[in-house]
Amino acid sequence: MTLPLMPKATAVWLIDKTALTFTQIAEFCGMHPLEVQAIADGEVAQGIVGYDPVANGQLTDDEIRRAEVDPNARLRLSRSANPMPKRLRGSRYTPVAKRNDRPDAIAFLLRTYPQLSEAQVGKLLGTTKDTIQKVRERSHWNSPNIKPRDPVILGLCSQADLNAAVAAANERLAREGHAPPPPPPPVSEADEAA
Repeated sequence: MTLPLMPKATAVWLIDKTALTFTQIAEFCGMHPLEVQAIADGEVAQGIVGYDPVANGQLTDDEIRRAEVDPNARLRLSRSANPMPKRLRGSRYTPVAKRNDRPDAIAFLLRTYPQLSEAQVGKLLGTTKDTIQKVRERSHWNSPNIKPRDPVILGLCSQADLNAAVAAANERLAREGHAPPPPPPPVSEADEAA
């Protein structure tokens, strides 16, 4: 069950302003009835200013009146008129232990999927265009030690994200009138060891 915002402050307001039972308030606020009774007795939550759930759209006056009449009734949160926020993907965080693997993954993507743009590679791996350019030009500070390795195996991106980026790049090439490159040959364990 979803709880109201600031449950203790809401409980303080409901105790002061309504005739609801301690059990009703406790269930609505996600608290124990004894804790609500302690708030009413002034033993807990001293100095907490009550938070009006009616003014903030969490409850209606009708809902409170309905629950005051029937002590067995339970309060229900009002549906918000605001849409639920979409979970947006923030910038991709790469743990410190895996940051040294980024140039290897960049080299793999540049060699295996040349149709990917720098922006797509940067988004997939959480890196900058400057780093991608340095790996491409072999001017990266660690160029002699860079070995192309699959970013999915390194844990820098998911296979689904990589497939989506490659599909988008192929569609872009098709719109521009270029044929997409053939898929890369499977890499055997002997090739990786070399």
